Amino acid sequence: MASGYTGERRAHLQALAELLPDEGMVSRMLGGDEPVLWVWHPGTGRQTIIFATPSSSGWLFLWSSGGQGRADDLERTVGALRETLGSAQPG
Repeated sequence: MASGYTGERRAHLQALAELLPDEGMVSRMLGGDEPVLWVWHPGTGRQTIIFATPSSSGWLFLWSSGGQGRADDLERTVGALRETLGSAQPG
């Protein structure tokens, strides 16, 4: 069953997804009634799933490992994702 936030969540994820190709990342919306955004950086092979959730200060994007960004500051969020996925894996 879809939450009452499905449409708004989808809109925030879509807005983020539209900016990712300019930063060399690929994305795909998954999840149907509870959408999430799968993001992949082809250059490094790193990937993550992004959740959008309401908070007391507005909508947030959350991804592993501890990454987060604000839906009202998409440029900063994309920068944080670029740092997370664009970095070479340790090792």
